[in-house]
Amino acid sequence: MDAPNYDVLKLDHQLCFPLYACAKEVVRRYKPFLDELDLTYTQYIAMMLLWERGNMTSKELGKALFLDSGTLTPMLKKMEAKGLITRRRDAADERNLALGLTEKGFALRERAVQVPGLIAQCMELEPEEAVTLYTILYKLLGQFSGE
Repeated sequence: MDAPNYDVLKLDHQLCFPLYACAKEVVRRYKPFLDELDLTYTQYIAMMLLWERGNMTSKELGKALFLDSGTLTPMLKKMEAKGLITRRRDAADERNLALGLTEKGFALRERAVQVPGLIAQCMELEPEEAVTLYTILYKLLGQFSGE
């Protein structure tokens, strides 16, 4: 029997590590901008989806953001306490929680619109590199969402 190839365990050989480290660093760069909006990164992406799609269920939001109910429920409660969203049982299906934006939540979009441009300034990527990275990451997410 051949000896195992322990090189496969080197951190430099792992795809997961640079993905993890980059994601962590990108979110860290968002923090000062989101602090001004009184949002966490996860709350920010939830708000972006609600600004884009309007009313939706918590199940739809969780699926789109790859969040489980253990993360989603406390986050939504905090967003409701801040007066950004409403949460109510869906009349069509009591098992679903219907989410909607409040006036305050919708108005926050005006302040948030600057964030993507500020983040773009924090990353030294050529436009083609950004498109390539985006395409590859969404290809992977597409594979994971089918699980």
